[in-house]
Amino acid sequence: MVRTQIQLDETQASWLKSTAREKGVSISQLIRESIDLYCRIEQRIPEERKRAAIEAVGRFKSDRSDVSLNHDRYLAEAYASDGPS
Repeated sequence: MVRTQIQLDETQASWLKSTAREKGVSISQLIRESIDLYCRIEQRIPEERKRAAIEAVGRFKSDRSDVSLNHDRYLAEAYASDGPS
């Protein structure tokens, strides 16, 4: 193990203390478990995004033939109003 020192705000420290107590583990153990979980999530995200993007291809239809060229404009319009103009 490598010893390290970190600074937390009051909310973070309080959450760690209460969660460690509830789980019956040390704060150090909870931090290690949290880092392990974060690392697994970060490693998985690119593959999940790629899979989700591939699954979305062809799923939606539009009456517009220029969506691939003007998608940014259509998206901005959708956020600015109730839908594309």
